Amino acid sequence: MFDLSISIVLYNNKEKQIQNLLDCFCSTTLSYKIYLVDNSPTDELKILATGNNVEYIFNDKNIGYGSAHNIALRKVIDQNKYHLILNPDVTFRNGVLEEIYKYMELNNDVGQLIPKVLYPDGSLQYVCKLIPAPFNLISRLLPGNLLKNYNEKFELRFSGYNKIMDVPYLSGCFMFLRCSALKEVGIFDEQFFMYPEDIDLTRRMHKKYKTVFYPYVEIFHEHAKSSFKNMRMFGIHITNMVKYFNKWGWFFDNERKRVNKVVLQQLKQNTK
Repeated sequence: MFDLSISIVLYNNKEKQIQNLLDCFCSTTLSYKIYLVDNSPTDELKILATGNNVEYIFNDKNIGYGSAHNIALRKVIDQNKYHLILNPDVTFRNGVLEEIYKYMELNNDVGQLIPKVLYPDGSLQYVCKLIPAPFNLISRLLPGNLLKNYNEKFELRFSGYNKIMDVPYLSGCFMFLRCSALKEVGIFDEQFFMYPEDIDLTRRMHKKYKTVFYPYVEIFHEHAKSSFKNMRMFGIHITNMVKYFNKWGWFFDNERKRVNKVVLQQLKQNTK
């Protein structure tokens, strides 16, 4: 049993990028085990699995993001107290994991946590969002000024991102999860090949536990935004968002309306 298990899904990543992430764990005081789950066409990245605390798992095809993480989750969910879902393009400084661990130990009602997330240049990423509506599928087509006004609300920018918030949709780039809560709400839904699996999981977790943005430590995330630049990835994004709305409801999702209303009310009260 470890203080923390970690899964990182790989797909044709640069070796240097993954090594930079693995180096972030070198000075942690927590006991840990990392699972590198590789969806790449070849197992060239296997050389990164050095030491007893890194296990490499090679899939013979690209099974998708959530499905690959589930391989690790099924191994650890009954053994460890916490599990970290981590993107390969993330780095963090010493002490970040320890502070998050301490906060989770002191707050048993928190099932999931993400810290403040910055771009490599130090600018803020808006990783906290309301539960999306079908309008999100076409929001990228809006003119810049209208999209800015829309995101002010959807990405909760008005909050200032300077306080602890209980949010129903947290980015999947860094998901610090309580395993007992995860066991209760379920692991990733494997019908989603990519993209909305973090919305779906955070939403299920938010029903029974707090899903927290914790701004007092920070990580760095390159965040390539592939679906904004690549038509194939854009198609995958849209296809899987359609699956998401088929699951949760398109225009008649009363839970979405209720949860978003409560979140907005609470945050607006706290920003007065």
